[in-house]
Amino acid sequence: MKVLVASPLHEKAFEILKNAGLEVIYEEYPDQDKLKELVKDVSAIIVRSKPKVTKEIIDAAPNLKVIARAGVGLDNVDVEYAKSKGIEVVNAPAASSRSVAELAIALMFAVARKVAFADRKMREGVWAKKQCMGFELEGKTLGVIGFGRIGYTVAKIASAIGMKILLYDTAKEEERAKEVGGKFVELEELLRNSDIVTIHVPLLESTYHLINEERLKLMKPTAILINTARGAVVDTNALVKALQEGWIAGAGLDVFEEEPLPKDHPLTKLDNVVLTPHIGASTVEAQERAGIEVAEKVVKILKGE
Repeated sequence: MKVLVASPLHEKAFEILKNAGLEVIYEEYPDQDKLKELVKDVSAIIVRSKPKVTKEIIDAAPNLKVIARAGVGLDNVDVEYAKSKGIEVVNAPAASSRSVAELAIALMFAVARKVAFADRKMREGVWAKKQCMGFELEGKTLGVIGFGRIGYTVAKIASAIGMKILLYDTAKEEERAKEVGGKFVELEELLRNSDIVTIHVPLLESTYHLINEERLKLMKPTAILINTARGAVVDTNALVKALQEGWIAGAGLDVFEEEPLPKDHPLTKLDNVVLTPHIGASTVEAQERAGIEVAEKVVKILKGE
């Protein structure tokens, strides 16, 4: 049986697939036309955040038994259509939790201490010490929107730093909240009372533009917004306005409504924003865990286990 790996994958994942007697075809990020050609006789497809496995691609693969995403989100896979055709869809939901959580914390420090701005000024030959007054995280209130694996890990790290924790989630797991010293509140209360707000929810119809103009106006003018979840959870136009007009003090963003972020995008012109190119899961450890997990799942499914 053939497995198409259409995105970079950790070498240990390739070993698992080959040791199971599977024929592995590797083509890094093929375009849709090339992908359609490659899937004609494969039993499994493994991708990361791209390419897209659409209805058209699924229809072009009559032998397909499993689609695997070496990561968390399934935005680039037509999951419902795959399931309707009897095709298994698997991912690695826990593989990158720690990596994304650590990036969220890193962005908090970077924005609070104006690290990126200070670095830019130093490279320009400007000693901008007076412009780089920041604030400590200890004693501040962190509002965590979404208390799943990543939100829990962020809250745990923040609690160790000495931050107070407010939580918002449709599912209130009180025991886990106690572990991080957190308290569940309504979203509006969280926004009003947090010094830093960090987002860790999937992109669903109910979370699209969850953070909009109205909700940004609820936040403190000294507050920071962190988003390492999905770009469209935040209304970008409203966020730009909030940052330009001082409704909030700053933002740290790893995800965007449009990716890659255009070079001339308004966010790139703002000194109170730290931007990273969707690197939440981009650690050696996360990629190794994700690759191994999906490779093992693919092998089990193709062997009927």
